[in-house]
Amino acid sequence: MEPRRTLLEVLRDNLGLTGTKEGCDTGECGACTVLMEGSPVLSCLILAVESQGKEILTIEGLAKEGHLHPLQQSFIDHGAIQCGFCTPGMILTAKAFLDESSHPGKEELKRAIGGNLCRCTGYVKIIEAILAVAQE
Repeated sequence: MEPRRTLLEVLRDNLGLTGTKEGCDTGECGACTVLMEGSPVLSCLILAVESQGKEILTIEGLAKEGHLHPLQQSFIDHGAIQCGFCTPGMILTAKAFLDESSHPGKEELKRAIGGNLCRCTGYVKIIEAILAVAQE
């Protein structure tokens, strides 16, 4: 493997995991967010070789046994998806956040997802979807 290839490139091009999106390619938009060892990382900024031997979770691995993860279902139920480009990164960021803070406040949640840009929904429905899961 070419040592300069990013985790994003390997996920999409070699493994066919195209749920991880390439947005800005500079770490500014959050579309490429995946979880590495449970923490959100920007896969466009991580070299693939840096991730060897580490647990990587992409949006494709979030559903279990044919059932959507509660965050995925909540995004659907709350209409938090429009174009869907930011959704994988947003959901994975939210998962990592909720794994650490099970009952967050709205402002705390806004800060947590601040690195994930959405151009469609204005964040209101995204925040509602995440908070709904947090309250379960």
